[in-house]
Amino acid sequence: MHRRQFMGLLASASLAGAVIPGCARETPLRVGMIHWIGYEPLFVAKEFGWLGDSVALTRTASGSETITGLLNGSLDAGGMTLDEALRVSSQGVPLTVIAVMNVSAGADAVMVRPEITGLRDLKGRRVAVELQAVSAVMLLKVLEEAGLTRADIEEIDLPVDQHAQAWRRNEIDASVSYEPMASVLESLGAKRLFDSRSLPETIFDVLVVRRDRISQRKGALRSLLVSHFKGLNHLVRNFHDAVYRVATRQEVTPEAVRHALGTVTLPDLSTNQRYLAPEGQVDKAAGNLQALLLKEGLMAQPVDLDRLCNASFLPRSPV
Repeated sequence: MHRRQFMGLLASASLAGAVIPGCARETPLRVGMIHWIGYEPLFVAKEFGWLGDSVALTRTASGSETITGLLNGSLDAGGMTLDEALRVSSQGVPLTVIAVMNVSAGADAVMVRPEITGLRDLKGRRVAVELQAVSAVMLLKVLEEAGLTRADIEEIDLPVDQHAQAWRRNEIDASVSYEPMASVLESLGAKRLFDSRSLPETIFDVLVVRRDRISQRKGALRSLLVSHFKGLNHLVRNFHDAVYRVATRQEVTPEAVRHALGTVTLPDLSTNQRYLAPEGQVDKAAGNLQALLLKEGLMAQPVDLDRLCNASFLPRSPV
């Protein structure tokens, strides 16, 4: 499970369903992403029909499915965390970031046994973390903050959706996870020791496109981003309606949706322009992430960061 799944729901989806029936002209831009609160503006846009015929948005069952689709070419674009984008690029399929979908602001957390009161207390403890997901980045940042290394803890590589079971069996002392698992663990007696509010503008979810598809799909990419910001505007300006649409689609309560929205920030157009500017925050975060992942052996080889971001597909003015 490479990315937190909103409210723990997994939905199966076929990538073959990405092609819109009856579209005899150009094959739609195939975009895949899980149902995660930070991606909801695009699903809202799809619900209203704002994507048009040039874009086919597919709900993937997991972050792994999105990654696989980009690697094998069955997807042209997708939503993922910035560290995942770097790892895919390092496998020989260069990706370009064309938008920041959301920034974690509390969604990622370290949940611990009550007797653990400080980061240094993690030394010698059994810490569950999913090393192939964004949780690995969170762990490395936490250890750095604590002045510890991975050798100082008992690292348990475990998919995040299994952390609650491990907690109940008393197999772990701490969990590096994200919502909704963090709240599940809290209901079981865990305490929140640290979360991404202490790491502002560090954990990004981004919209990426395979670099080899850009030249042929420029119009569709612009249409995709216009649709995203239309969906975001609806979520902001018609909050009550949007919350109930998301809750219905996710089969969760409106209260759960409001809570999830409180753990992320959804950057508007001007913030995206700032983030994707040369030497902007995404470039800086990517450089730091790449150095960290390479140092810890979690990334095969470095990638060229000079062409990582491309802000040219962002709308020129608010939509």
